[in-house]
Order: sequence, then C-alpha cells, then structure tokens
Amino acid sequence: MHLFRVPRWVQLFCPELQWHGDRANRKIYLTFDDGPVAGITDFVLEELAKRDCKATFFMVGDNVARYVDLAREVVDRGHQVGNHTFHHLNGIKVSTEEYLRDVRHCQEELNDTLGVSPKIFRPPYGLLKPKQKHLLLQDFRLVYWEIVAGDYLLRLSPEKILENLKTKTRPGSIVLFHDQQKTAAKLKRVLPDFLTFLDGEGFVSDFLPI
Repeated sequence: MHLFRVPRWVQLFCPELQWHGDRANRKIYLTFDDGPVAGITDFVLEELAKRDCKATFFMVGDNVARYVDLAREVVDRGHQVGNHTFHHLNGIKVSTEEYLRDVRHCQEELNDTLGVSPKIFRPPYGLLKPKQKHLLLQDFRLVYWEIVAGDYLLRLSPEKILENLKTKTRPGSIVLFHDQQKTAAKLKRVLPDFLTFLDGEGFVSDFLPI
C-alpha cells in the first residue's frame, strides 16, 4: 500500500532522520529527486521561478555529468542541492563499501561541476542498511520526507495526486517529487496547480534547514 504521509510512529521510531521542518510557521520544503533531466528539471525551474519558490534538488551524480548546463542552472537560480548517490543505488542491494564509494563519487561530481559540497543526503528509495546509515550520519543530515506525491505510480491520476497533496500538506512538511522522465507527464500537470495552492494557502517554500 502506498502511503502519502509517513505515519507519526515511523518518524518517532527513526528520529535521527529528518522527516519535516519547523511546525511553527507556514513554511514547507519542496524536494525533487533523481535529476537533473532535460525536459523536466528545466520545466520545474520555470514553474518555481514564476512564484519565487525555493526548492531542494537531490541530484544523481551521473545525471549531473550528463546534463552539466542544466545542473548549473539549478544552482545559478539559487536552489539547494543534495546528494542522491552517483548511480541511484539501492543501499539494501549493495555492500556498504560500494554504497559509500558511490556517495563520495556523487559528492566529487557536485563539487567539481557545481562548486557545491552538500551536507544533506537522501538515499534512493529511502533504503539503507544500518551500517550505511550510521556512517552517512557522520558526514550528512539524512533527509527523508513527510509527504510523497506518488508521481511515479501509474495507477494514480494527476487529479488524485493533487488532491492528496492538498489534503496532506501542513506546516513544516517535506514534500517529495521526482524530476525524471518517468514522472514528467504527471509532474507537468500537478506541479503548477500545487504551487498555486500553496500560494493561496499562505505557504512559503524554503530551503531545508542544515
């Protein structure tokens, strides 16, 4: 079963992971995983710019190397960047040594290409072995999410995704989208209306606290 909001008990069970931000104001935190990808990341940037929204892009190193100019545009437009491994690895399926090597490879790519060395990391699929998590916490804040859009689920219509986002989002929510080809069609239909909703409800999209 797909969960659009991570249950409170899960968040309490893993307090070392960041699930949300401050509840005391009407800030939310828009995050985009898996990019940059031509044809979708640039669309996201334009929609954010129309409303002066800030967001965090958890980038895959291989995509940064492939779409250098687009990755640089994310930084030039003033957005936040996080590490999402170089090859979009599932931590459960590889050794700790291979996983950490891939994280370092991504960090080097981000530093060499974009001049940034992120202190925030999000594991692809949210999956890590305990030892991987322990070692990553020595160098990064591990950012998860409270609200997942489900933009990658074939069974969900754009209308249902938008409805879920509107009903689940609250102050401090970290909201997860994906700027990749598999989600492009739905994201292009959902994101503009969701940003308009946020503005109408008085939410401000901001950077993740480091």
